[in-house]
Amino acid sequence: MTIDHSSQTTLITGASSGIGADLARRLAERGTALVLVARRVERLEAVAAELRGAHGVQVETVSADLGRPGTGRDLAAEMDRRGIRVTSLINNAGIGADGAFADQDPDELETLLALNVTALVDITRAFIDRLNRAEGGYLVNIASAAAYGPIPGMAVYAASKAFVLNFTEALWWETRGSGLRTMAFSPGLTRSEFFQRIGTEGYGSDFQTPDEVARALVRALDRSRSVPSTVSRASTAVSAGLARLFNRKTTVLVTARLAGSAGLMSKRRPVGT
Repeated sequence: MTIDHSSQTTLITGASSGIGADLARRLAERGTALVLVARRVERLEAVAAELRGAHGVQVETVSADLGRPGTGRDLAAEMDRRGIRVTSLINNAGIGADGAFADQDPDELETLLALNVTALVDITRAFIDRLNRAEGGYLVNIASAAAYGPIPGMAVYAASKAFVLNFTEALWWETRGSGLRTMAFSPGLTRSEFFQRIGTEGYGSDFQTPDEVARALVRALDRSRSVPSTVSRASTAVSAGLARLFNRKTTVLVTARLAGSAGLMSKRRPVGT
């Protein structure tokens, strides 16, 4: 099944910057109507105005604190109020945190889990029936290369993305035959606000831009074959595959060494992605 982008109305969370904003740009090029959701209203409106002017597509914006309980039901109710029929959903919003687990602030960890896990499940549940009825659309949950193995120094973040990966792969099976394309998409190292704030020292130079990630996701949607999950590029696929081949102890030892070289255990800075 191929996606007819011009027939879609796609809701994207975390769309005011980074991967979310570039996803909106790439989909607008293909004629997709958009609903952009984020907390920072000024940046959200700037992206929307850019897309309307450049591509003439319909773009709606919703300013929302996605970490608040009940956000999925509230978004669905807002779509009903505006008369918008959402046919596709990209759950992109999330935050990251690094540092030794015992040093991290419990309130900050609660915020991370509320956005990366609870809000994603809540929004997906609020829209899944609508997406199934629409037929021909897609549900994409943004995971991470960090989802494929435990990462000391990013223990909670990596675990939250592993949840996204496993949850979405299960939904892929549950939604087969419904006409809905369901997929987890895992970017590798990306020049996002996360790394702008903590720096890239120790991570090497193998970074993608948010636009490169967005283009890779759209290419994945354009393929005729439905897969439960995919990654943003070949090098990420190799590392993800190796993580699944190694025994669990070996995986932890390898990722711990990489985390140590990046100084993750000495940092404690949760930031928006």
